[in-house]
Amino acid sequence: MTPLHAQSAQSAQDVATRFAATLSAHDIDAFAALFSGQYVNHQLSAAATPPAGVSNKTATVNFFRARLTGLPDLNVTIETTVIDGDKCAASFVYEGTHEGIFFGVAPTGKKLRFTSCDIFRVADGLIVEHWGMGDIAGVLAQLKG
Repeated sequence: MTPLHAQSAQSAQDVATRFAATLSAHDIDAFAALFSGQYVNHQLSAAATPPAGVSNKTATVNFFRARLTGLPDLNVTIETTVIDGDKCAASFVYEGTHEGIFFGVAPTGKKLRFTSCDIFRVADGLIVEHWGMGDIAGVLAQLKG
């Protein structure tokens, strides 16, 4: 592994770690700082096409801001990561209590646990691209079950 490749891999791993940590700390400003102004989100279920005049970065931050409102005790952990150069694939586990509107559902007080698998492309220590798959069906089943 070349020094540049090792540096890219460490940066990608660091971004995934900070992604989970900033959400768990409910630090939306630090979370927003993880994303490049040129950020592109390829995940259709997470506001991949924001409304006119709203950047992909802003849409993604707003998506997670709503999640923190719905699950005010949200904790995010990483199950595993795979690094390939400037990309990091991570499996995240989200746990929290449904105390606010979440995916359009009024508070139920239920403890939720769900996962996502995400791939980040990182440049200069920032997320510049994202692909992912969240378990939205599992979330809705827990909310309505």
